[in-house]
Amino acid sequence: MNFDFNNNYVLEDDVVLLRPIEITDIALLSPFVEFEPELWKYSMVSVADIGMEKYISLALEARVNTKEYPFIVFDKRTGKYAGSTRFYDIQPTMDTVQLGYTWYGKDFQGTGLNKHCKFLMLSFAFEQMLVHRVEFRADNNNIKSISAMKSIGCTIEGILRSNGYCADGTRRDSIILSILNNEWFSDIKSSLQKKISI
Repeated sequence: MNFDFNNNYVLEDDVVLLRPIEITDIALLSPFVEFEPELWKYSMVSVADIGMEKYISLALEARVNTKEYPFIVFDKRTGKYAGSTRFYDIQPTMDTVQLGYTWYGKDFQGTGLNKHCKFLMLSFAFEQMLVHRVEFRADNNNIKSISAMKSIGCTIEGILRSNGYCADGTRRDSIILSILNNEWFSDIKSSLQKKISI
């Protein structure tokens, strides 16, 4: 795997910019906690409960510990910050990574922003990090998120039954999806590129 946690990677195209999240981004993202707490309905950690400062602090700590690499998402079309996403469970010896902790404000959902973010992150994962597998997970009840992952070309692998707690304390089943590097280069990259070019 080719990845340096100390490097400030910036991923961008004509629609979106992803840059490493910073502690000063609290002010940019806190309004989502105040006005859209339902964004974390299916999350294992509710930002609405712990607060944006704690959320970002934990993300930065995970980066320092070489476990995660979090981004803030900027929508160039509106000139506004839209949410956050990250690489996590980064395993250099296995050449695998998970892509998740993704959330966007309601105004940015269904706008195509997510597909642009995923294209940039998958391109980076397979072509710069040189991973062999990118994994995605979601609450098995989160139909909207699962549909979004399937639409970019993910393959469903199965369900982890009662593998963790939801933010409200109930148990959850997690669906596992993935994309392999040969799938990315043979079909998924070109298919996703066409979708974001429309």
